[in-house]
Amino acid sequence: MIPLWSGIANTWDCDEMGHMNVRVYVEKAMEGLGSLAGAIDMPHAFHANAPSTMLVAEHHIRYIREAHAGHPLRMQGCVLEWDETSALIYQEMRHGDGRPAAAFRTRVIHAEAKTGKPFPWSTRSRAQLEALIDTPPDDTKPRGLDLTVTPTAPDKATQETVEKCGAPEIGRGLFQPREADQFGRIAAPWFIGRISDSVPTLLHDWRTKVAASQTGARMGGAVLEYRLIYRKWPRAGDRYVIHTSLANVAEKTHSLSHWMLDPDTGDAWITTEAVAVTFDLDKRKVIPTPPEQIKELERLAPKGLRL
Repeated sequence: MIPLWSGIANTWDCDEMGHMNVRVYVEKAMEGLGSLAGAIDMPHAFHANAPSTMLVAEHHIRYIREAHAGHPLRMQGCVLEWDETSALIYQEMRHGDGRPAAAFRTRVIHAEAKTGKPFPWSTRSRAQLEALIDTPPDDTKPRGLDLTVTPTAPDKATQETVEKCGAPEIGRGLFQPREADQFGRIAAPWFIGRISDSVPTLLHDWRTKVAASQTGARMGGAVLEYRLIYRKWPRAGDRYVIHTSLANVAEKTHSLSHWMLDPDTGDAWITTEAVAVTFDLDKRKVIPTPPEQIKELERLAPKGLRL
């Protein structure tokens, strides 16, 4: 393990639930990847004129304990495995007292910075990747998502599949210049950020009913775990549409598949699966879902889309 990042959750990093937003976790993770790049002899990997970079192909994120404004956070990480052109990076974010806040397993591709084309690591990077291999602790292991599940094939992750299952549209918009990275691609945090902003379109009224079943608790929502497959990289001015399908639902948790598509081609920018809960904002505890609301969610977001 090596140190990758340290700081706090700022007030403006926190959302209407009172804790750090999912988008900001990815922002911190990307900063951490910059530190790791330096440790594997790629100190300029995220400069605008870099010949090569680390392009994120997949994120698994487990949110463990809430991060609140002003509280200190630290991140360290290691390499779990690597091959000729990619690596699986482990990053853990912990609170000041050492308790885990979140953990990331990030698949990165060593790629040409401008084109995104994969090519082999340098000899020096290979040596450093090998030197950084370590075993992550048990208290941050994946919990609600199976990382061995194979993502939907590219030719099936399309608008046609969405239409067949009837997954509702929950978000639509246009990527902005401020969301692009130094290479002109939309930066990874904005995918999960746009999805997060769209989920209330589907779930706000439903969660209000769930909260009402618990003597009128003040309702919120929280994500416990996320897996994201980055498929194509839009640029500023590209459009997106988000569709959501139910994967699983139980008394305390519900898993949703969110597909963000390019409305011009019907292909996926990103496909995801998230484990979420309805949240009592005052007690900071999960609100169980009554059977009638489970049935309603099955109607609101028909099953059919997966990761």
